[in-house]
Amino acid sequence: MKLVAAVSGGVDSAVTAARLCAEGHDVTAVHLMLRDGAESVAEDARRVAECLGVPFELWDLRKEFDARVLSDFLAEYAIGRTPNPCLVCNRTIKFGAMLDRALASGFDGLATGHYARVTRGDDGTATLLRATAATKDQSYVLSVLTQAQLRRVWLPLGGSTKDEVRAEAATRGLPVASKSESMDLCFIPDGDTAGWLQARLRERPGDIVDESGEVLGNHDGTYRFTIGQRKGMNLKRPASDGEPRFVIALDAGNDRVTVGPRAHLAATRLACGPATWTSGAAPTGPVDALIQVRAHAAPHVGTVTPLADGTVDVRLRTPIVGVAPGQTAAFYDESTVLGSATIDRTVQD
Repeated sequence: MKLVAAVSGGVDSAVTAARLCAEGHDVTAVHLMLRDGAESVAEDARRVAECLGVPFELWDLRKEFDARVLSDFLAEYAIGRTPNPCLVCNRTIKFGAMLDRALASGFDGLATGHYARVTRGDDGTATLLRATAATKDQSYVLSVLTQAQLRRVWLPLGGSTKDEVRAEAATRGLPVASKSESMDLCFIPDGDTAGWLQARLRERPGDIVDESGEVLGNHDGTYRFTIGQRKGMNLKRPASDGEPRFVIALDAGNDRVTVGPRAHLAATRLACGPATWTSGAAPTGPVDALIQVRAHAAPHVGTVTPLADGTVDVRLRTPIVGVAPGQTAAFYDESTVLGSATIDRTVQD
């Protein structure tokens, strides 16, 4: 196969490219330029390509990233939701614009260093599965991919552990074998999400209130908060029952943050927007599934019901605590990813 290997400058993507070469694929290493000031990372990716003896290309997708990922990130926080930009980036940039460019350039597909698995049936149908190493599983952030995208995706690391990948990188002499992982958003490398948002959304002061509407404090912007947050509120007085308060609602239109007891965070139903089904087709009726709402959260058992307008209703057997509108709910049948949808509203029955 003639494949693009997305080389980020880290160890996972480096070993991905190395394994593809070892399997005999015609590999071109491609590094995405998504933001200014990341030249050192691009240089690491170039060094990996040189070590492997494969062509290296730098694709500038900064405009696409700004338009599809950063704009969405800002817009969601501005209306009081909590988005996951990594999922948006995977859907629209890495497996969207990047994959589209690869196919238009004559490549057969795209390989990345995600820890997940793709299997293909005799008819070419692709199935997305969890990684065998549960602690590194990244199938959640790929649950937004369509069948058309998955058919063109290679994930060589899905059966490996991180330790195995690092050891292999060292054995192969890859220059990034000991490079540490970055845990922050790529466009906010200092980790100060609230500061990044404030610089762009400006201060929007408002009140922090309890469920009766009594003002307990004030804030500089609802975008500084997310459902389930406990710290950083500087409330003027403690709760009458002595228990901690959590953010239970955000009203960005009125610049209001509502706090209350933890019990009010327990959601038993998730009303979700339009779903993406990895098989390419929605189930014909309710499906019992495992529902996961964060990248490494424990899944909850529930029933996912596709609705006539393409949205889905999720009923949980046990409550999930602290779910925020804007998050993504991924649906699993054991280790198989069925699909995903963005949470629009939570309900406490």
